[in-house]
Amino acid sequence: MSTPSVRSKRQGNSLDPKRLVTRLWSQALAAILTLLPHQAWAATGLDGAAMRWPYALPFAGLLLSIALGPLLFAKFWHHHYGKIAAAWSLLALASLVIFAGGMATLAALVHAVLVEYLGFIVLLFSLYVVAGGVLITGDIKATPATNAGILALGTLGASVVGTTGAAMILIRPLIRANRPRRHNTHVVIFFIILVANVGGALSPLGDPPLFVGFLHGVDFFWTTRALWLQTAIVAGLLLAIFVAVDVWHFRSEPLGDTGPAQPVRIRGLVNLVLIAAIVASLLASAMWKPGVVFDILGTKLDLEDVVRNLALLAIAALSVWLTPDEHRQANGFTWEPIREVAKLFAGIFVAIIPVIAMLNAGHHGAFAWLLSAVTGPDGAPREVAYFWFTGLMSAFLDNAPTYLLFFELAGGDPQVLMHELSGTLASISMGAVYMGALTYIGNAPNFMVSSIASESGVKMPSFFGYFLRAGAVLIPLFLLLTLLPVAPILHWH
Repeated sequence: MSTPSVRSKRQGNSLDPKRLVTRLWSQALAAILTLLPHQAWAATGLDGAAMRWPYALPFAGLLLSIALGPLLFAKFWHHHYGKIAAAWSLLALASLVIFAGGMATLAALVHAVLVEYLGFIVLLFSLYVVAGGVLITGDIKATPATNAGILALGTLGASVVGTTGAAMILIRPLIRANRPRRHNTHVVIFFIILVANVGGALSPLGDPPLFVGFLHGVDFFWTTRALWLQTAIVAGLLLAIFVAVDVWHFRSEPLGDTGPAQPVRIRGLVNLVLIAAIVASLLASAMWKPGVVFDILGTKLDLEDVVRNLALLAIAALSVWLTPDEHRQANGFTWEPIREVAKLFAGIFVAIIPVIAMLNAGHHGAFAWLLSAVTGPDGAPREVAYFWFTGLMSAFLDNAPTYLLFFELAGGDPQVLMHELSGTLASISMGAVYMGALTYIGNAPNFMVSSIASESGVKMPSFFGYFLRAGAVLIPLFLLLTLLPVAPILHWH
């Protein structure tokens, strides 16, 4: 590959990234400026105890649309998924306006956008953009040892560069290496399980639900200290299962080309520096507490959070500016995966507002049965129940909002959850991260990886086909984790 010229960095009209970054900045600034209030309103003042289950229907409808739309009406969904998500969100907001009035609904919306959604999508966007600028070229022979090495590398790196970052860096070279093989679908499935999910369990940078917890006050290194043993056990067993499956398939593969191989090279190394800058931005925002707070319709927005989001957007813009377009084009980089995630998650975080309010009502709300299921007669949390309820709901409701649901259900106090109820928070975290791998919609990178693989010619299973394959591996493993004292977090009450 020839070295690109400086001019090439400023071309690439098909990507048009600078325009997108500018638009994102302007929209974020406009949102903040237009929502500055003359008086404060409580963003969490919705009376969830007075709500009933129909208020959760827009949320359920949106999630069912995400699960079934690509199967039942694929072409329509592909062209109009943003409008469908917006329709469900508007239905949720309309019901809240009727229930609580316009100002209370606006306050809740501002809280959801500025506190829950904005930090989440800005991190995901920056990781996607920066990781997409790293190009790995050369000939990689797809032996079981090589595949296992790539999966292990991605699993280890997922908590450092994020599941999205690790997946976007490694999925394309992994697919290119395995393209000559007749059986390669299982490689992508295990990649989704390990790199796009399990590997991200050890830091807020790793997986979206843990970043949601970080935004709500969970210490940056808490999951590293609490979950390293469980994650090592799960990842180790999954890698062993993968090696056994891959060796079995590899034995039936024809001998590959034995000619001279092109050396493996990594281009776009500046993006590795920018990934380190993303990590530094998160750590700095966790440690820097200037005490400056902006009150926006009752929502408290800390200065460090604003600075962190602006820094992440600036890093993404730097990646676009410094990386030759040829690198992203060779990677098959497009804006559609992150655009789809941004639109769908915007709908999810809005439609979930009444659900959060009902959960906050505890035993007085419509989800009292769920609270009873995860709480013992003595009031102590049932950690096994938290693990399985969080996990199974994460698989079908997406793990970031599901983590938030159970985080709030467990009390929502990060100090209590990190100390007195550390087992409960660990159970919620493990369930959300590990079982997010059960479906394509369980975690944000899953669908991105599946789309890239399908576009590259890998025959990926359908939504339910993937669920059956992933479940056949993961459910027995999680039962083992639950029943055997190999991971001393889950305790029966």
